Amino acid sequence: MENYFADERGFYGEFGGAYVPEILYKCVHDLQDAYLPIIESPEFKQEYHALLKDYVGRPSPLYFAERMSEKYGCQLYLKREDLNHTGAHKINNTIGQILLAKRMGKTRIIAETGAGQHGVATATVCALMNMKCEVFMGATDVERQHTNVERMKMLGAEVHPVRTGNMTLSDACSEAIRDWCCHPADTFYIVGSTMGPHPYPDLVARMQSVISEEIKWQLQEKIGRDYPDYLIACIGGGSNAAGTIYHYVNDERVNIVLSEAGGHGWQTDYTAATIHKGTTGILHGAKMLVMQDEDGQIQEAFTISAGLDYPGVGPMHCNMAKKGRTKVLSINDDEAIYAGYELTRMEGIIPAIESAHAIAALSKLTFKKDDVVVLTVSGRGDKDVETYLKNKAMAKEYGNF
Repeated sequence: MENYFADERGFYGEFGGAYVPEILYKCVHDLQDAYLPIIESPEFKQEYHALLKDYVGRPSPLYFAERMSEKYGCQLYLKREDLNHTGAHKINNTIGQILLAKRMGKTRIIAETGAGQHGVATATVCALMNMKCEVFMGATDVERQHTNVERMKMLGAEVHPVRTGNMTLSDACSEAIRDWCCHPADTFYIVGSTMGPHPYPDLVARMQSVISEEIKWQLQEKIGRDYPDYLIACIGGGSNAAGTIYHYVNDERVNIVLSEAGGHGWQTDYTAATIHKGTTGILHGAKMLVMQDEDGQIQEAFTISAGLDYPGVGPMHCNMAKKGRTKVLSINDDEAIYAGYELTRMEGIIPAIESAHAIAALSKLTFKKDDVVVLTVSGRGDKDVETYLKNKAMAKEYGNF
């Protein structure tokens, strides 16, 4: 049977690995050697799970969405990551990585962020653990996610607006890696998604796997079996998707559907639909599908969603898509805005625009009445209210108020 997890060199099929500048070689190798013994130790697990329970507020609910179920002709359950402390799934990962950083003797934390949720989650755990925090964020995202920038500053983080390239997530990643090269000894880079050099894709997926771990026992409790017929999640770099599917990747009974950001359409130049449009290349330390031109120059990603605005996608997802294990849909901006309003009006849940991409997948699939569908609402929409309002005309009947 196919195994979709990383091998000992950090490869998922042909994707993954660690392609780093020489100055980071020791840092990355130290992390590769340290991460599994630390995160599998009883002491780490005890502290990690205690914080998830008492600080983050896990387990997050698995909510039966009655009206949406009726509309789409299935049994739809929403995994409510939006109810976590800080408002998204990102905190699951930052709690784990800061505990790892502490045990490795690091004193300074850096991070990149797009929508700001990972930046807020990193600033939060740094405040909790009394560690210095610096966050790199594209200047475009600083503007469109102003509230999250202020939250990071309140938490004591220094936010560096990045003004190179498209001034979005990819540029923030590049700047964070440059900083890491300058401070390799004392700095720990908390990567926010299943990307970057090995071991980050595996480390982040393991930290997020608490999502599917809970789905298993929550489904057992609710329907008497521990697996759904469909799992649906949005995908940019891929962390909430990796967490949603982690305990099901090798279970062929489960259909996995991922939504990437189509922008104006994946056939246009204004898109972030990497799995549809990308070709194999190396970006931010890993081999993955990348949006690039014939000369290998990275093309700018475009989407209404700051958190999905990345011209690559994690190696685990590249491999699964290439081997046909996942069905990947491209969701355009207007479809995502419409889906966000739909969930808001039908279930009273305002999703992050990232999560709205997953909700939009429902209209592109055909279900049987008794199909059990679990969809991860990866974040809450407070940060996106202005974007929803600016674009409400896209939501047609939901926009008229």
